[in-house]
Amino acid sequence: MDVVSRLPSSAYYSTDRLEALYEYVEQKGEIYGAYQGDTLVAYTVIAFPGLSAGNLGREFGVPEVDLPKVASLEGSIVHESVRGQGLQRRFHAWREQRAREKDMLYLYATVHPDNVISRQNLESAGLTLQFSRTMYGGLPRHCYAKKLF
Repeated sequence: MDVVSRLPSSAYYSTDRLEALYEYVEQKGEIYGAYQGDTLVAYTVIAFPGLSAGNLGREFGVPEVDLPKVASLEGSIVHESVRGQGLQRRFHAWREQRAREKDMLYLYATVHPDNVISRQNLESAGLTLQFSRTMYGGLPRHCYAKKLF
């Protein structure tokens, strides 16, 4: 997580969410990595949280019966040496494809308001800003959504 320590602000990536990332990968999500040779230079996570308490669908008013059809973009980290090469955009496309393959209805994401690049990438992937609020232990977040079907 050395890259996280060099982000412009520690508020861009919620470190208390790291435990959640492990849970997503082990139980209810997928992680993808990009390598340069043998070196991991970027990774991204998509979650399929089901009825768990952390399902972002509740923040967006999704009915309880539809919560199993929610996917969330849980985070991407790209090493400085490969930024600007479109990895985040490719990650968005891969994760949306996986959500569609699993017949998810909704795709959600949160991002720090000052993280301009991530906001632009979400918007170029067709997600739209729905609202802003404090989340993850007091961090400001813009909340994005995309209906898949």
